[in-house]
Amino acid sequence: MSSLTLVSFKACPFVQRAAIMLEEQGRAYDISYIDLWNKPDWFLEISPSGKVPVLKVDETPIFESAVILEYLDETTDQHRLLPTDPVERAQQRMWITYISNIMSKGWRLQAAKEEDDARALVTELRGHFEELLKAFPGDGPFWGGEDFTMIDAAIAPILQRFTWAETLEPSLGLFKDMPRMQTWRDALLARPSTKASVVPDLEALSGRMLHGLGSWVARGFVEEGSVA
Repeated sequence: MSSLTLVSFKACPFVQRAAIMLEEQGRAYDISYIDLWNKPDWFLEISPSGKVPVLKVDETPIFESAVILEYLDETTDQHRLLPTDPVERAQQRMWITYISNIMSKGWRLQAAKEEDDARALVTELRGHFEELLKAFPGDGPFWGGEDFTMIDAAIAPILQRFTWAETLEPSLGLFKDMPRMQTWRDALLARPSTKASVVPDLEALSGRMLHGLGSWVARGFVEEGSVA
């Protein structure tokens, strides 16, 4: 069986998608962490865009998180997460792409330096949530009802970070009056694969990073044990 190495930046939600899939499948894998602000030459040789994640299958690199998710699904001995029906499979891929847009805007929200910019992005993101809820099949708790899907793996990391952002700035109201989004979010954050896919103290690491970038959301971040 091929060896799997996930090339990662500790705080990246796109990397976490792949880690969740690997944890769901119970597959052995290694993680190699890099500094995105000081990218090593060997990494740039295997990632033309300079982005993580990259999955090394033996020595062959695969980049783009959605592509990695599909590769892992196609090569598992476990139950596959994408449907066998071509139309249903295309629909899941469609929503995963849509969620990638949510993740990009989610980063902009967390990193925004001005309150007005952050609030405008909250409005946009809540509109995206409403579109997701229109398509959400059944009553959950997951996109596949009781069955965890690739869509769940794709969105869990950003819902986790939105939750951390609201811990830093409770007035954001990203999930306000959206009980189904809250239920979905809570189920994903309680999932063992989500918990196992992050490094220890990632919430604090993310808060420190955002505070260092001048984030409005993280303006009041205080390191545990420090004096405000």
